[in-house]
Amino acid sequence: MRILLDTNIIIHREASKVYNQDIGLLFHWLDKLHYQKCIHPATVEEINSYQDEEVVNTMKIKIVNYNILRTLSQDTPQTLHLNSLDKKQNDFNDTSILKELLNNRVDYLITEDKGIHRKAKFLEINEKVFKIDSFIEKVSFENPELSDYKVLSVKKDFFGNINLKDNFFSSFLEDYHEFELWFNKKSDNVSYICETNGEVKAFLYLKVEDSNSENYNDITPIFQPKKRLKIGTFKVESTGYKLGERFLKIIFDNALRNNVEELYVTIFDKREEQQRLISLLEEWGFVHWGTKETKNGIEQVFIRDFNKNVNPKPQVSFPFVSRNANKYIVPIYPEYHTELFPDSILNNESPTNFVENEPHRNALKKVYISRSFNRNLYPGDLIIFYRTGGNYQGVVSTIGIVESIIDNIPSEEKFIDLCRKRSVFSDSELKKYWNWTPNNRPFIVNFLYVDSFPTPKVNLNRLRELNIINSAPRGFEPIENSKFAELMREARANESYIVD
Repeated sequence: MRILLDTNIIIHREASKVYNQDIGLLFHWLDKLHYQKCIHPATVEEINSYQDEEVVNTMKIKIVNYNILRTLSQDTPQTLHLNSLDKKQNDFNDTSILKELLNNRVDYLITEDKGIHRKAKFLEINEKVFKIDSFIEKVSFENPELSDYKVLSVKKDFFGNINLKDNFFSSFLEDYHEFELWFNKKSDNVSYICETNGEVKAFLYLKVEDSNSENYNDITPIFQPKKRLKIGTFKVESTGYKLGERFLKIIFDNALRNNVEELYVTIFDKREEQQRLISLLEEWGFVHWGTKETKNGIEQVFIRDFNKNVNPKPQVSFPFVSRNANKYIVPIYPEYHTELFPDSILNNESPTNFVENEPHRNALKKVYISRSFNRNLYPGDLIIFYRTGGNYQGVVSTIGIVESIIDNIPSEEKFIDLCRKRSVFSDSELKKYWNWTPNNRPFIVNFLYVDSFPTPKVNLNRLRELNIINSAPRGFEPIENSKFAELMREARANESYIVD
């Protein structure tokens, strides 16, 4: 397996000072899997162009540890089109790097460059271009037997019980001179934390702010009075287990519970871990508001409107869903149910079986694979998941929002690439599912997990009594608005995310 590493990866790996803690874990996996670490000649040229002669000489020594591509691919119509739009040398270099992946001279590309990811999407090879954290997620999921640790579930704990000397907090201590004092003063406050082998891997502190009690004079433009949820401290290390999305679910759940109008976070953008967090927040609807002046420098301010609105792109207005959207009920087998929806665990299942995280468990974005006759789903449609099991064991458990549908998938390889990171199936199971009935290939429903119904859950027998459905669903079966309303009442669902 040949892995092409972009210049930004090499620079951070070989720099005298560690700016991205995830680099070490990335190279740990590359070495463990015996993947060939490749670099493009354009990377060598870029490094040689640095003005600091000492840095150049140091990098020249270290670069011999990589496999420099000896020949370069020919242009294709797609790359020629990109070249026609390229304006700077770095843009040409990016296209040249992607050309090697497009022509299958390397298997994957790892880069933190947003521009390269955009170009990869245009070239339709984005499934083979990874950021550091997404590549770690991929190899962790594919090679569970090689994982050195298991990541424990998120838990609540007091600040006073957390080891501030853990290396995890070093970036906070460096960026905020008063962080230790602030942290110790919060000793009786509750935070969300994830640890493994005694080391912190993720941390979150939230604060509800009243509409009139807070002073926002240091924020430009100044905030107007609103009830807000402040994301006070938020950091997630790459572990391969999609903890970032798990923590986002906690943030949104807290926002719903406290009936806030807006979420916000203030954050520096000088570290790659901070830039990656900003990208995650933007993906889920946060937008740049302005800046905040602090003793430690200028922080960027991002906000997320949390009034009940629904956007055509479900992620942007998550978790809000329209009561007028199309609604479907769809089956999921017991052996996959709680793997995909750990928060929908039944009373007769042991939580200890689902303590260790898996990427598909933590993810808010999930994949459902189907051969349903009805394939006419659209973004924003609602899905009610029915855990199969007959009259009394079969129950409705979970609600989700359709994000996108992928049909007419050209090949088994493409199918596996599209499913791998967010499906409960292994590669061998995906291959089996793809080839089960060649005349009726499966399609993919990308959806967002919204909520789990409380226990005890409504079973098939009760659904029949209420005339909501007459038999166990097969494929995507539509539900009328009146029956959906009755189902939600019977399930005692939290309807605070429903927009009328």
